[in-house]
Amino acid sequence: MNDVATENENNYKTLQLLLNTLYMISETSMDRDLITSIFKMRLTSILGFTPQVEKCVQCGTTEHITHFSIKDNGFKCKNCSKVDSGAVTMSAGTKDAIKYTIMAPAKKLYAFNITDECIKEYKLISKIYLDEKLEKEYK
Repeated sequence: MNDVATENENNYKTLQLLLNTLYMISETSMDRDLITSIFKMRLTSILGFTPQVEKCVQCGTTEHITHFSIKDNGFKCKNCSKVDSGAVTMSAGTKDAIKYTIMAPAKKLYAFNITDECIKEYKLISKIYLDEKLEKEYK
């Protein structure tokens, strides 16, 4: 928490996220990789690194969104991702999970599930995104 909060600062949203995450880990059978991926993506948003999830960050289209750009902070379409070597390919399920994580109310944050393949993609994207934005590698 030292990397994301300072003493005597109002960190209600961060604390709420942490407590909800700990509850999900201890009291449910939800996949742990999915829980941590959701936590990481929501935390980056709380910290001010909210990715663009409504449309392609480059051209603005809402069609054929197939990649997540770490460098450009959000979704990219099939065409725009060709010139972004760091963009990570994602399925429609992963795209929907990321979008839901960013936009959902805090109390409903963990109210979804995705396939194992989507969890693997989400885990990769959320880890790289958090590490990049906080300029530190977390284990």
